[in-house]
Amino acid sequence: MPLDEPKEILGIKDPIALFQAWMADAEASEVNDPNAMAVATADAQGRPSVRILLLKGVDQRGFVFYSNFESRKGGELKANPHAAINFHWKSLRRCVRIEGPVEVVGDEQADAYFASRDRNSRLGAWASKQSQPLDEWATFEARLQEFDQKHPGDVVPRPPHWSGWRLEPVRIEFWVERKHRLHERYEFSRASADQPWSAQMLFP
Repeated sequence: MPLDEPKEILGIKDPIALFQAWMADAEASEVNDPNAMAVATADAQGRPSVRILLLKGVDQRGFVFYSNFESRKGGELKANPHAAINFHWKSLRRCVRIEGPVEVVGDEQADAYFASRDRNSRLGAWASKQSQPLDEWATFEARLQEFDQKHPGDVVPRPPHWSGWRLEPVRIEFWVERKHRLHERYEFSRASADQPWSAQMLFP
């Protein structure tokens, strides 16, 4: 069975720029949260967990997301500072998989993003004991009221247990759906964040 020639992605030198172009396409076509991604972490024993987060920044340094250091993911990233993320844009029939070590973003960057959130979200970062058991919803509501009173007005400082992580990519795979599950896969990899990228196609 003859196959149509695949799109030429291997000639691209900068996978971050390609990702940004694909994200722009997703922002133009996806109905909800085109920046939604699955983030996989593992604990010190290598046991994995995964959840959906929102990408809040991407540049040549890496992919940034924010959360609570005291959450399950926060504890796992502290014990094992590596992660994998996956984007699936169903309407575009595209996926991107990214892997690499993570580091905590600087305070100035975390403060700037935290200040951009609406007030209730900022209060929620104080009130939520993320990933810990909650006996009833009223307990959470009471904590929200408590921190609402502690931080009147629009100025709500960033909690010390809340910040962001930057995944520094060492592997990025672009996936394009084709008929009959004969999909296109392009892998960009490098030994570390300061090394050049190499590229290759993968079997479906």
